[in-house]
Amino acid sequence: MGFGPVGPESENEEPVFHARWEARALALTLQAGALGHWNIDRSRHARESLHPSIYYSSSYYEIWIRALINLLCVDGLATRSDLEAAAMVDPPIVANRHAASANQTRQSLASGTSYLRSRSTFARFAPGDRVRTTNNHPAGHTRLPRYARGRSGVVECVRGVFVYPDANAHGPDEPQWCYTVRFLATELFGESATRGDTVSIDAFEPYLNAVREATANSEGAS
Repeated sequence: MGFGPVGPESENEEPVFHARWEARALALTLQAGALGHWNIDRSRHARESLHPSIYYSSSYYEIWIRALINLLCVDGLATRSDLEAAAMVDPPIVANRHAASANQTRQSLASGTSYLRSRSTFARFAPGDRVRTTNNHPAGHTRLPRYARGRSGVVECVRGVFVYPDANAHGPDEPQWCYTVRFLATELFGESATRGDTVSIDAFEPYLNAVREATANSEGAS
C-alpha cells in the first residue's frame, strides 16, 4: 500500500530497542498503566484512535507515546501545558497514586496476567465448523483484523473463554468464547494469493456466524 517492502531483521540481530528513548517509552507506558486508570484494551484503542496521517507516519514506540499522552490528558493525570513545559504546570485533577517500583514491574512482567475467564454458556462452534466473520467497522476497539472481515473459514480449535477486548476497552468486561479460525489465503487476499497457503487467527464468538453452504472460494470447499 505504498509503504515499500518489509525488511525483517534477523533473529540474531534484532535489538530489543533501536534507541534509548524506546526503552523509556515502554517504561513510561508500563508505569502509567500501573496507576490503574485504564486497561490494556483501552490503551490499544487509544493507539488505534490516532489520526491515520499520524499513525502511519509514526514508528512503533512513537505510537505508544502519542496514545499515552492522550490517555494522560483525558484522565486528568497531565495537561497539555504540563507536556509542553516538560514539568507540572497545572495541578492534577485526580488524586495521586504511588507508582509501581522497578521490582514490582519486573515481577508483574515475569508473572504475566491471565485473561482466561469462565462462562456458563457452551461454545457455539466446534472444530471443523465453517464460519464467516462479521463485516462491520466498529467505532470502538476490536481484535478482528480488517482483512479478515466478511470472510469464511474453518474453526481449528476452541481456545476457551477470555476477556473480550471489544467490551473491556470501553466498560465492564463481557467474557466471550475464543476460537482459532483458518482461512485460505485466496479467501482473504484474492486470486493473486498463493494457492494452498492459509492464515489462522484467534477470533471471538461475536465475530463469527455459522456457514451452512460451501462457496467456491471458501475454506473447506475442496
